Amino acid sequence: MILGKSKWKTVLFFVSPAVILYTLIVFVPIIWSSAYSMVNWNGIGTIKFVGLDNFVELFAHDREFFAALRHTIIYTVLQILLQVFVGLLLAFLLSALPKFRTGFQTLCYLPVIISSVAICQIFEKLMSLQPIGLINSLLAKINPAWADIAWLTDVRLCLGSAAFVEGYKYMGMYMVIFYAALLSVPADMIEAAKIDGANRFQISWNITIPYIRGIIVANCVLVLNGSLRAYDIPFLLTKGGPGNCAQLIAPYMYKQAFSSMKYGYGSAVAVMIVIICFSFATVFRKIFERDE
Repeated sequence: MILGKSKWKTVLFFVSPAVILYTLIVFVPIIWSSAYSMVNWNGIGTIKFVGLDNFVELFAHDREFFAALRHTIIYTVLQILLQVFVGLLLAFLLSALPKFRTGFQTLCYLPVIISSVAICQIFEKLMSLQPIGLINSLLAKINPAWADIAWLTDVRLCLGSAAFVEGYKYMGMYMVIFYAALLSVPADMIEAAKIDGANRFQISWNITIPYIRGIIVANCVLVLNGSLRAYDIPFLLTKGGPGNCAQLIAPYMYKQAFSSMKYGYGSAVAVMIVIICFSFATVFRKIFERDE
């Protein structure tokens, strides 16, 4: 349908504020960071143009960057499993509850509205080793050796522990989104499947999940982009350590730009974060579109 001139003016009137705001807070910083990524500057002295030298250094010599990238990919996979798939399971459980549905929904959504700092403080106490926290105290009743598990300082566990805390915080939000999607599934399709003798699992696998496939893909992309840019919870819990074993790309960018005062190099890392987020999201969507 071709819109008339007056209707186009109406559309532009309502769309323009959002477009302008999005341009100012997204595209302008990206362009600015791209410009800074081609200079050598400590934030105070003379700005020296170096072209692509920062990117050459990043790819050719910076092993710490690739370690942070590897940690970020692992972290992202864990977040998709925790936030999307556990959120979907919770939504199915919520839709199946005959009673106390509102209370269960409120309980699962409560971590979403609590600040990240408060969540991290709570889990630091729960996972504490000295003094022993609640988690280790409970595990010690099963096996006394488990009382010494260092969730936040063991190089094998710190990244997974940070991922669990962030997944716990946001899985309730995706549960609500999926629950709204489940309510949109036509009741007559489910009733027809029941008449044909399908059980609850068969209905969920063959009817409900295919029907809300688009919502699942959209949520996966949201979690993907958010996890690739994750900063607050991993940094508050582990500070990237011990030995940078839990350092992600975003904290690494901050360290280079503001701790090491290498604004150009930090901007190059920021540009790579944008490229990686866009690339992963595009590939992810293409895979699901091809399968569909």
